[in-house]
Amino acid sequence: MKLKQRVVLLAILLVIFIFTKVFLIDNLDTSAANREDQRAFHRMMASLHVELDPRLDHTLQSPWEIAAQWVVPREVYPEETPELGAVMHAMTTKKIIKADVGYKGTQLKALLILEGGQKVVFKPKRYARDYVVEGEPYAGYDRHNAEVAAFHLDRILGFRRAPLVVGRFVNLRTEIKPVATEQLLGTFMTVGNNTCFYGKCYYCRETEPACADGDIMEGSVTLWLPDVWPLQKHRHPWGRTYREGKLARWEYDESYCDAVKKTSPYDSGPRLLDIIDTAIFDYLIGNADRHHYESFQDDEGASMLILLDNAKSFGNPALDERSILAPLYQCCIIRVSTWNRLSYLKNGVLKSALKTAMSHDPISPVLSDPHLDALDQRLLSILATVKQCTDQFGPDVVLVEDRMTLSHL
Repeated sequence: MKLKQRVVLLAILLVIFIFTKVFLIDNLDTSAANREDQRAFHRMMASLHVELDPRLDHTLQSPWEIAAQWVVPREVYPEETPELGAVMHAMTTKKIIKADVGYKGTQLKALLILEGGQKVVFKPKRYARDYVVEGEPYAGYDRHNAEVAAFHLDRILGFRRAPLVVGRFVNLRTEIKPVATEQLLGTFMTVGNNTCFYGKCYYCRETEPACADGDIMEGSVTLWLPDVWPLQKHRHPWGRTYREGKLARWEYDESYCDAVKKTSPYDSGPRLLDIIDTAIFDYLIGNADRHHYESFQDDEGASMLILLDNAKSFGNPALDERSILAPLYQCCIIRVSTWNRLSYLKNGVLKSALKTAMSHDPISPVLSDPHLDALDQRLLSILATVKQCTDQFGPDVVLVEDRMTLSHL
């Protein structure tokens, strides 16, 4: 064989060797990542039950100190949280030492300070479990039970970006009024035999108070994030105009995602994939009201999109608002880990997992069966949307590997 032919043959063999090696390593890496996703899923399923138990035998720290130490730029709480039940027990039982009107916003809430100095946000019950909110997908009052359900869905999806939420019954006459500020106390009234309050917010009206059953009010309490992690508010790129007859650009521009990708912080880092994770989360819970979102301050796009204020959810189980998924079907990308988790949750697993996760909450049952059934149906729609993307662009383009190292110091 001539020297030239030998050189060509060696070059071909070298190319084949390099291609094979890269392909095998790539496959091994992908396979290892998929196996880890599967193990993480099984760990989550094994820890779904959260017993509200006050015991913290292995530490002298308060539940508030433990929860504060969990927070890092990419997680509100870690994957393994043996103290979760104790923290949630404290949220639902610790003495209320101060009650004030809620922080700025459009919906009724109260800011409570619990024994030990921990802030929580209390959202009162407005609707019975089987009440269906008609009209626009963002219509109606906040749903306190939606906050509870959304937190547990965040656990199940493995995002861990929602602050802790638990149901709580409070006695407005003996627990709230004696420690209420004048501003909050001035909004209390009696309707029939029921104690009510209307608070202070953009849509709060004396004619539309939230009323207890006698003095006992059901609600949800959301754990306030530590003050050392100040929040920064952002306008959601797929936000609605909330004006009749006026569409947002994403509602008519099919190439809108290309424009978003050229804008900070979506041009690099994890934020765009966080937006898509959030769209999936919001579609499952029926939340079409995420016009803004929060991250940690001065994060330059590196911190997570925090899943705050999920109460405009679980309003109408028969309404599947597909426009919530616009970031997914317009950008046609999704994290591999998110895709794997969604795939593991099909065939009724999601409904069963959420029902199990919420079963020990003080306000259980948290959701009616139609809402649980709707979750499984919406999951199928998400999986079908991703399949349409992979059919059009291929899995290598659509499924994005984006795993971030998370440390809890």
